[in-house]
Amino acid sequence: QVRLVESGGGLVQAGASLRLSCAASRRTFTSNAMGWFRQAPGKEREFLATVHWSTGTTDYADSVKGRFTISRDVAKNTVYLQMNSLKPEDTAVYYCAAGALFPRFRGEEYTHWGQGTQVTVSS
Repeated sequence: QVRLVESGGGLVQAGASLRLSCAASRRTFTSNAMGWFRQAPGKEREFLATVHWSTGTTDYADSVKGRFTISRDVAKNTVYLQMNSLKPEDTAVYYCAAGALFPRFRGEEYTHWGQGTQVTVSS
């Protein structure tokens, strides 16, 4: 089992930046890829970005490309999501996930999930 713990969420004003962190308890063949998703109230879960642990290769949803950056620190078993130029519509609970295959864009294709961290962007 891989335990994922997100942190870094909070309340910010529009235009601000935040960096989310996701610490993984261990790496296994079921966690070759890490992803970030979000879910706003009343909306479906949305894929944001994914990174391959070993190569660092990334992929993004078009909706956040250019504003959000995913990265990983292999030594710390931690994945980050740098979010810039935040907008009120970015308000959501942000989740970190781990899966075996890369790249994958659907939540169903990820095996392990964190508890989520709230991001609220005020106008």
